[in-house]
Amino acid sequence: MSKHIIKVAKQGLKVTQASDIKDAQLHLKADAVIVGSGAGGAIAAYELAKAGKKVIVLEAGPYVPSEKFPEMLAVAMGMLYQDHGGQSNSHGDITVLQGACVGGSTVVNAALCFRTPDYYLKLWAKEFGLTNLTPARMKPIFEKVERNLHIRTVQPNETSAGAELIAQGMNKVGYPLGKARRNIKDCAITGFCFSGCTSDRKQSMLVTYLPWAVAHGATIYADTRVTEVLASNGKASGVKAEMIEPGTGRKKADLQVDAPLVVMAAGPIQTPLLLQKSQLANSSGQVGKNFACHPSLSVTAEFPFEVNDFHGATHSLYMDQNTLPEKGGYILLNAIQEPVEAGFSAEPGTGKPYVAYMSGYKNTIRLISLIHDKNVGEVRWKDGHKDIHYTVDDEDFEAMKKGLIATAKILFASGARKLYLPTSHISSIDRVEDVERVIGALKNEPARYKYTSFHPQGTCRMGRDPKKSVVNPYGETHDVKNLYVVDASLLPTSIGYNPSETVYALAHYVCEQMLTRKA
Repeated sequence: MSKHIIKVAKQGLKVTQASDIKDAQLHLKADAVIVGSGAGGAIAAYELAKAGKKVIVLEAGPYVPSEKFPEMLAVAMGMLYQDHGGQSNSHGDITVLQGACVGGSTVVNAALCFRTPDYYLKLWAKEFGLTNLTPARMKPIFEKVERNLHIRTVQPNETSAGAELIAQGMNKVGYPLGKARRNIKDCAITGFCFSGCTSDRKQSMLVTYLPWAVAHGATIYADTRVTEVLASNGKASGVKAEMIEPGTGRKKADLQVDAPLVVMAAGPIQTPLLLQKSQLANSSGQVGKNFACHPSLSVTAEFPFEVNDFHGATHSLYMDQNTLPEKGGYILLNAIQEPVEAGFSAEPGTGKPYVAYMSGYKNTIRLISLIHDKNVGEVRWKDGHKDIHYTVDDEDFEAMKKGLIATAKILFASGARKLYLPTSHISSIDRVEDVERVIGALKNEPARYKYTSFHPQGTCRMGRDPKKSVVNPYGETHDVKNLYVVDASLLPTSIGYNPSETVYALAHYVCEQMLTRKA
């Protein structure tokens, strides 16, 4: 990396915000305009700017420098998350968390990284014609991403106290232990990943690809909500947007960017909504369809002693023996639990029971069950509003129950004396002998479970057949030339694992195709 790039990174990120704008109308020209500054958008900005393109990045969320991160999840939700942390499916029983700030979800995720398993690359080749994404072709791209983002296995000193207990339980039950790999450099083990990393140890886009892109001449606009993608004669030609003051919601300016290359990186909910509102790239009728989100449930375990599971890697370990669909379809992840999360992930009752539960917070840990779900949902613009139409499929719920049973057995083997199930009614288990009976009796009902999703994906499916997919094998939409997608919308299927490294790698691949094929 050049000394110039290192110097720019140290000086802080240069971002144009609504407060900087004096004119009510802005008309800009660029070689490429990128919608979104998260995992895919930041990588696209860097790769295109490095290739000599004049690049403009438009981010709907605010620019929040790391020294202003609150290290309190309740505050961070309002500052850094989509819909202030309130984004959910239409039933309101699955919270769908996404970052909404410069750097996107990479600012507020847990930094957990998995390469796309060969199983899915081969499946995509067979079912969607993506024979270009072979394991051999993707390997050097994964290696490049891992070097750039310092993706490393969690170290012993970073392992949380709760993870150590869970590891003991896994060993007793006989489950293989996986050690987390994270894009972290010299972790400060604060446990505040979901609230942003104030020390910049997490290698989010905010401290890596975005400053690198700026060093190559890219320009970033925050507070800028794209309202329409423009196209002429079957080719992308730019975007229209509004700059909105974060505090007041008042429109500060209308903005238009003319660019012969438009890159969509607004995420698997906002990207399809924008294409729908623009009435583009949807001859297949697939824009917004095939939505999956990895619904997860946390089981909270209470111990007869203080665990103080507050510090360490947010995720230290996992168990993926049963993650592939034919093996069960779930993965287990430990996670540090902040007080706010502890308060809403279990249902101990109200009044005195709730106070007693939270008073014993130091004695609790959690273990997450996350499922490989079917792509049964749809994101749509309905009556002027966003609608995430998704319910957990019956077969997927059976996979979740298997994951919850494994979770409960591990926690009891770890020494827990009581488990709180993530239900909307009071439900707990006091003996390991009752695990299969209690969890086996759970039914797939709406508004019954405290689901959380960090991994929306799949709404602009990549594939070779233009009748069954939105973008071609190289990331360009079938219908509109020079209109590309580089976010998790691309994924043809749910992948069962945290998709961040998959998105990083696909973004690099698509940018490579943009530059070489167009050249």
